[in-house]
Amino acid sequence: MEILRTPDARFEGLEDWPHAPHYATVADADGTPLRLHYVDEGPRDGPVALLMHGEPSWAYLYRKIIADLVAKGYRAIAPDLIGFGRSDKPAARSDYTYERHVVWMSQWLQQLELSDITLFCQDWGGLIGLRLVAAFPEMFAGVIVGNTGLPTGSGMTEGFKAWRDFSQSVPQFPVGFIVNGGVTRDLSPTEVAAYDAPFPDESYKEGARQFPLLVPVTPEHESVAENQAAWKVLERFDKPFLTAFSDGDAVTRGGEAAFQARVPGARGQPHVILNGGHFLQEDSPAEIAVLIDGMIAGRMRETA
Repeated sequence: MEILRTPDARFEGLEDWPHAPHYATVADADGTPLRLHYVDEGPRDGPVALLMHGEPSWAYLYRKIIADLVAKGYRAIAPDLIGFGRSDKPAARSDYTYERHVVWMSQWLQQLELSDITLFCQDWGGLIGLRLVAAFPEMFAGVIVGNTGLPTGSGMTEGFKAWRDFSQSVPQFPVGFIVNGGVTRDLSPTEVAAYDAPFPDESYKEGARQFPLLVPVTPEHESVAENQAAWKVLERFDKPFLTAFSDGDAVTRGGEAAFQARVPGARGQPHVILNGGHFLQEDSPAEIAVLIDGMIAGRMRETA
């Protein structure tokens, strides 16, 4: 497996991004080591908020949420998926599979030896993050999902079909432009540049190109059986499970219903619809931080 690594200089001086990088090494089944980057801010003994991004963003998506959580005394951890952000990027599209990403992130999560995690996940952060919850339910104390799903081959929205078609046909994959298009406000030029930073040229974007094709929206897709097995675990997950989708995302619209109906921990929760596009972390960061704080603080009151 050939690996590309974005030069550190690409991440210097990014707006609202003061965080020192942290790295872990995960291994592919073929023995290739991969360097995985993550943000780790706040007190080591603070309650843990795990923030998982999707496609084609990176941990920068959570910069305002990280700041709010750390100010409240929480430990905010935001990894970059392999192929994104400061993490290593396999050079071949065939190196990117759903199951490989689950294995890589499982290795990383086990290395950190965390407990009582509150997860916020969006887009592919949910497709992978919810698989982590299913694999290690004892590590998680609560989950908040926004604009994501755990598909099992039963079709796709028209919004996702349009996105998938665009992602495979556009001659150059304009990452910053894509993120800006999924936000209801206008990102500044420096913010757009920060989303472009991990990708010096098109050769670094093979993961970003491949991810839309990996979503198991047909019965023939790989990972359908694995996601069905994960749902069986989630259907027994009785810890707090909150949906916080946005009001302006054609890709995942209505996706909250399955979680509310199938996950026991979702019953009686104060589910919300937030203002925003697909990347609701850019449109409603303060509101998301309040939801995470509320879930953690509520649990702490119950155990006091």
